[in-house]
Amino acid sequence: MPELPEVEIRRHYLETSSLHQPISHIEIEDKKLVTTDPSTFVATLVGRQFIETRRVGKNLFVLTDQPGVILHMHFGMTGDLDYYHASLDRPRFARIVFSFTTGFNLGFLCPRKFERVGLIDDVDTFLKRKKIGSDGLAISLPELTGKLRAKKAFIKPVLLDQSIVAGLGNWIVDEVLFQAVVHPQQRANTLTDKQIAGIHDAIGLVLNTAIRYEATYRDFPNTFLIHVREWDNSPYEDLEAHKYCPRCGSRIERSTVGGRTTFFCPTEQLI
Repeated sequence: MPELPEVEIRRHYLETSSLHQPISHIEIEDKKLVTTDPSTFVATLVGRQFIETRRVGKNLFVLTDQPGVILHMHFGMTGDLDYYHASLDRPRFARIVFSFTTGFNLGFLCPRKFERVGLIDDVDTFLKRKKIGSDGLAISLPELTGKLRAKKAFIKPVLLDQSIVAGLGNWIVDEVLFQAVVHPQQRANTLTDKQIAGIHDAIGLVLNTAIRYEATYRDFPNTFLIHVREWDNSPYEDLEAHKYCPRCGSRIERSTVGGRTTFFCPTEQLI
């Protein structure tokens, strides 16, 4: 599933490929993927240009050269973008295609049809209506502290709450808590100032690392917990090493917290 790092990578891809090109045509294969009336969607965007991008959490916003006309993209489970020349075959799963006067197209790929696009007129109003909090890469330590102090729930589901911090998914929260050495079942309102500062630092570390390595998990440092999930090749020579804590050597424990599969070090991450 595209998490904050993947959406940031898509944001950069769109920004470096698709800005400042007038839209000549929009093809919509599946109207259910468009949250705005499809005819209004097409009529509003044709003739416009994308001029700027903004990402908040897992939401990508594309501003146009007409004030108050903003494209919102949500990549659902498997969404992606593909910029290609019109002379080439349409990419598989490109269910919405923006054609530019330059002869290039931008395909919005929707393999499982959980993805959505639509028009909004103001980003901040949209975020407030959807109860989406500050982005994980933008939230300040004082804001994070205030939000965590107000919650009595386990810290893991609190961090997964998009109204607290936008963009943190399941594996990211596990990694953040591992790097900050905090147990996923510690109550948020019991965290010390030092622990909260550690979580804040770890959010930046984890997100920036994922973006730097373009979410290629095998390239993440071997000090990261994510390798225990076995989503990619292990960076260790020992084929079993990824199952153990890289700091203390204890076997990583798997449990369920807040209904989500959770990995943590039982020796270091204590309540």
